[in-house]
Amino acid sequence: MASNLTVTGFQGRQITVPTGLFINNRFVPSSTGQVLPVENPSTGEQLGTISAAGPEDINNAVQSAKAGFKIWKTVSGPAKAQLLLKLADLLDQNAQDLASLEAIDAGVLYTDSIGMNIPQAVGCLRYYAGWAGKIDGKTLDMDGGIAYTHREPLGVCAAIVPWNAPLMITIWKLAPALVAGNVLIIKSSEISPLYALRLAELVKEAGFPPGVVTVVTGDGASAGQALSEHMEVRKVAFTGSALAGRKILQAASRTNLKKVSLELGGKGPSIVFDDCDLENALLWTRIGITANN
Repeated sequence: MASNLTVTGFQGRQITVPTGLFINNRFVPSSTGQVLPVENPSTGEQLGTISAAGPEDINNAVQSAKAGFKIWKTVSGPAKAQLLLKLADLLDQNAQDLASLEAIDAGVLYTDSIGMNIPQAVGCLRYYAGWAGKIDGKTLDMDGGIAYTHREPLGVCAAIVPWNAPLMITIWKLAPALVAGNVLIIKSSEISPLYALRLAELVKEAGFPPGVVTVVTGDGASAGQALSEHMEVRKVAFTGSALAGRKILQAASRTNLKKVSLELGGKGPSIVFDDCDLENALLWTRIGITANN
């Protein structure tokens, strides 16, 4: 049984999260006992430690997800929608906890998290819930008869999430994956993992079947690489650095040619023309470079 970690959030709010890996709707310690230190980036204070997944844990997560997929692909569209809407409601109800965790763990301003990141995540879940009963194929006329297309989910997918705005970016990957009938393994950033453990609790509270959503914490070189190389993971969605993105693409190419979606970061240049409103250009250039700092 994994232990818990209590941190102090906004206005002294006490928030307790499990420290284990969320596999098969249970929090379990890593198979090797390895842990990951968690720090407050504004002070350098160590908040505690959480479990760090290795290759064996990733394989356990994949096997749980495979079992969950057998159930999830039979769940009706309206039933999927109700679960997504329930999770959206729970995020809304627990916004102060989630914003406090993003603030103390990721360094996101509390007001930014509760005013933008969490409403974005809630809205994303509700939007995709509306698609749950509307994913269908097509029937096409052809000489001598008809042809039809039938949409089928990929199966076990993985989301490797960055440190900045972590909850919002996780939900951007989770909502469309689940509504299309896939199951998802989330690997949170080793720099800001605490939000994901609270999210896992809410996933269970919402009533998702075991294995549909899995949350693993750990570093990229071990947990992230094991996900990228696993032969039974059908897709990886990654947001992060170009260097890590190349490694994920290489891992996919030398294993099972899994599908890969990459959103690669870095600070892009701003192009400012002579006829611009300079004050407006300065405002948005400054916001673009410092919004997540």
